[in-house]
Amino acid sequence: MNSWFKSGSPWVWLSAGGVSLSLISVLGLLWLIASRGLSYFWPADIYQFELLDEKGKATTVIGEIYDRERIPTKQLSHLNLGFDPAQESIERLLVKTGNRELVSLDFRWLLMPQVTKMTKPAELVVIERRTNGNFYGYVESIVLDGQSLGLEKMTELVERVEDFQSEIDELQKADIGAINYQIERLRLKKRKHKLDDTLTAERENDIDQQVATLQAEYLVLEKQLMIIRDQVSRDKLVVRAMGGEILQINFENILNVTYNNKLSVFGKISVFMTQIGHFLIDDPREANTEGGVFPAIFGTVLMVLLMTVIVSPMGVVAAIYLHEYAGKNAFTKLLRIAVINLAGVPSIVYGVFGLGFFVYMVGGSLDQLFYAETLPSPTFGTPGVMWSAITLAILTLPVVIVSTEEGLSRIPLAMRHGSLALGATKAETLWRIILPIASPAIMTGIILAIARAAGEVAPLMLVGVVKMAPNLPLDGNFPFLHLDRKFMHLGFHIYDVGFQSPNVEAARPLVYATAFLLVTIIVSLNMTAVSIRNRLREKYRMLEH
Repeated sequence: MNSWFKSGSPWVWLSAGGVSLSLISVLGLLWLIASRGLSYFWPADIYQFELLDEKGKATTVIGEIYDRERIPTKQLSHLNLGFDPAQESIERLLVKTGNRELVSLDFRWLLMPQVTKMTKPAELVVIERRTNGNFYGYVESIVLDGQSLGLEKMTELVERVEDFQSEIDELQKADIGAINYQIERLRLKKRKHKLDDTLTAERENDIDQQVATLQAEYLVLEKQLMIIRDQVSRDKLVVRAMGGEILQINFENILNVTYNNKLSVFGKISVFMTQIGHFLIDDPREANTEGGVFPAIFGTVLMVLLMTVIVSPMGVVAAIYLHEYAGKNAFTKLLRIAVINLAGVPSIVYGVFGLGFFVYMVGGSLDQLFYAETLPSPTFGTPGVMWSAITLAILTLPVVIVSTEEGLSRIPLAMRHGSLALGATKAETLWRIILPIASPAIMTGIILAIARAAGEVAPLMLVGVVKMAPNLPLDGNFPFLHLDRKFMHLGFHIYDVGFQSPNVEAARPLVYATAFLLVTIIVSLNMTAVSIRNRLREKYRMLEH
């Protein structure tokens, strides 16, 4: 036994077991997130429940089953349900009933002893709407230009409305939005000339003429928009809810109409892929509990890329100075200690620092110097994507510095001396020999920085991220990339949907789906950086040896 311990085999097995447990835990966590998140997009069967409550009143409930659980019968002893007293537990179902205009909550629990009949009629329909959540019930007829028609034109009308909505979005966001942006820029330009006392009558007339021209274009586009909206809102869908209520739903409020109980396996797969696509490219709706997460995806990727562009040169230059140029004295030791301590500072402290220094001090100074015409409304003196990227760059800077220094320290002195002996300067040696060989270590630091920055939420809540950002930081208006704008982030989106949502049950699957998406984006960014690192390692392997 002693010889076995001395051989080191137990420690090898313990290490292997620890790595295996960690890998199994990570894969299990990913499977849990993926299974619960992706199941949200699968078209579930729609059931019609016939209930008989303790007073003998019959009711009908239509919806999809979200969850099942068993509860002790003791908790229901005060209800006259007529179940066997010897029964220890009773099954109950969590059913999504939708129809928020008729009921306060779109989820309800059903006790199985109260269910007298449970069926899946093929005519039950799921109508995904822009507001009031999904509708579950039956379609009675289609009203087109005031005339009641059959249901054969439903798919055609839904596609027609989708085309009209695309035209409306294009007019609102691209054309009308661009005109409003230009009018605002002209207003600020006129105010700036007033502040600088350079507003001549000629300049004022020129600006006023440009504003008048833009306003005339705005009126034309607004008239086109109203015509399209009138065309969209003229058609209605007459439906019957579970309580027998007859409702009319305008087609402009309808996103999709699906008969889930009629779908085959391939039909369900098609709907599943379509809903995932909408989740990735649509904007959020209904307080972020429905719709897509495209603004959050865009904001997360843009912020990480900006952070990488900022932290990479800063970290590499700092590491080169500390390793190649700084002397071995107390000042250098103090700098290294400071870098190590920065890596252990809580992230929220960086957020407070970014808010106080970058936003209020630096941003406020920029507003005073270059954007005085917009005051008191701040331009850069308010949280935005640029300050978020810089704050996270400072947060991840120690990781890049330490990783780069380790890569520089592994390069033998003989290579430096050989380059200098051949007549190269120290700068040429550094640029042509040292940095190429150390590039894999630099990429390792960047990978670690991306992994940490993409998942940070606490500092971003102070320096730029918001619940809903109507405009993306990137659009067609000059200068195209607007670093002063606030943005959405997947990490904050998870927090908002999971803990701030008014509808907890509806938000739960979205939390899993968004978490899985965030992990996928982080892994994709890391894999891209790892592939670049491996290529650099192979490219400079011969030079290193």
